[in-house]
Amino acid sequence: MGWTSFGDSKIEHAESNDGNKYIIASNRNLSFHSFSQKFNLYKDKLYTFSGWFQVSHGNAEIAAIFKTKTGYETAGWVTAQSGCWSMLKGGLAVNTSGPAHLYFQSNNTAVDIWADSISLQPFSQDEWKSHQDQSIQKARKTRVRLQAVDQHGSPVANATVTIKQRRSTFPFGCAINQNIIRNTAYQKWFLSRFKYTVFENELKWYSNEKSRGAEDYAVSDAIVNFGRSHGIAIRGHNIFWDDSRFQPGWVGGLSSNELWAAANKRVNSVVSRYRGQLFHWDVVNENLHFNFFESKLGAAASTKFYQKANQLDGRMTPFLNDYNTIEESRDGASSPGNYLRKISQLRREGYNGPLGIGLEGHFSSPPNLAYVRSTIDVLASAKLPIWVTELDVSSGPRQATYLDQILREVHSHRGIQGIMIWSAWSPQGCYRMCLTDNNFRNLATGDVVDKFRVTLTSEADSYGTTDSDGFFEASLFHGEYQANITHPAGIPFSDFQTFNAGPNPNHTPTTVQFKIHLASI
Repeated sequence: MGWTSFGDSKIEHAESNDGNKYIIASNRNLSFHSFSQKFNLYKDKLYTFSGWFQVSHGNAEIAAIFKTKTGYETAGWVTAQSGCWSMLKGGLAVNTSGPAHLYFQSNNTAVDIWADSISLQPFSQDEWKSHQDQSIQKARKTRVRLQAVDQHGSPVANATVTIKQRRSTFPFGCAINQNIIRNTAYQKWFLSRFKYTVFENELKWYSNEKSRGAEDYAVSDAIVNFGRSHGIAIRGHNIFWDDSRFQPGWVGGLSSNELWAAANKRVNSVVSRYRGQLFHWDVVNENLHFNFFESKLGAAASTKFYQKANQLDGRMTPFLNDYNTIEESRDGASSPGNYLRKISQLRREGYNGPLGIGLEGHFSSPPNLAYVRSTIDVLASAKLPIWVTELDVSSGPRQATYLDQILREVHSHRGIQGIMIWSAWSPQGCYRMCLTDNNFRNLATGDVVDKFRVTLTSEADSYGTTDSDGFFEASLFHGEYQANITHPAGIPFSDFQTFNAGPNPNHTPTTVQFKIHLASI
């Protein structure tokens, strides 16, 4: 009920042999010719969207779009096929309350669009935040139950328990650049906050081989040595960049054979040099949007680079890495469906090694949190590690607010295994988002990052007393902890114990037992 024709398409209801009813748009002459329904949307709501789609023959990419008073909002994408139903999962928010027309768009006008079970669900800000809180409890925390007993195994009631986190196991880091090598203030600021990093430009091909055959790793060596000497884990970014604009200047004029030779030398050189020192490598950066190497060396060029990198350093995880998958719903090139197809392509072409999904996260407008969540839901079906690799927000009066919203959203999703802030400092300014001024005093964005860090660390500390059975229970962020227990008589138990709070698929409290030897009191 309520569906009308959008454009000049013919719409009709159909019924399958088993009685299932659905809608069809046929005689489509333009991409947006489909079926439509009108809704009233509210700017203070977040909307999740889903639907099942099929096409009359072949396959076609379909976008769900809402036409509002102020523009067009893309809610999601799906590649629909003939003969089976495919689910489109997405979401949206609008900047102005008012009427909106939902319609569907496909550049393949030769196909009829079929749709069934279309759902649009509104959520208040409080409801959305409540779900985030529940997700954090399930995905990032574990309930731990400590029991204090005496040397005879009898419980000790009213013992004072203090739990402090020694190390968070959720990877949260920030990009750095060569400015950190000789700037002690930069070093102090960074080292007091992060145990994970990625380099801004220093490991890119154009930095390591500006002239053909003249490799120079002096700067990248210095930063790697700095990081490793301070216990910092380093992501490798990147071996190749598929954008033709960011190749070394001498690469453009190479023949196919010469490019193969140069590219093989590059991957052998940089991966072998840092073997065992980097835990990830972005092997072919942004190859959902670009295809420099594929256009020069054949469609399977990227697959061969992933195979080679994995052979050279089997300890690191090779990553795909691209932009606009979570930050821009209108960009179909890096839609979650296209991302999964790229993974399938690598597998079909023979790469069967480890692989990671990198989501850059360069946000330039208010974050569409419903789309972010639905996108990660879809990508998580690949059962691969997913990292937000280059998170920043364009400058503006609400920059810090948006950064806080995004951090909370991606951290609450169990599919995300790590977050990197893209905010390497330079005296001339950062790429798009700085966390400090030039005296390393926090800006508002830096305060957001520190607040998030505290959430993962000291806010996890717990304090209380054991019950009549000697138990004390706490919900702790995943990490390594130390528990200090003081006997009710006020004498501390000196043999303090460390323990780990990690993911618990059973969601039952993990019990750690502490013995208090009364004979020593």
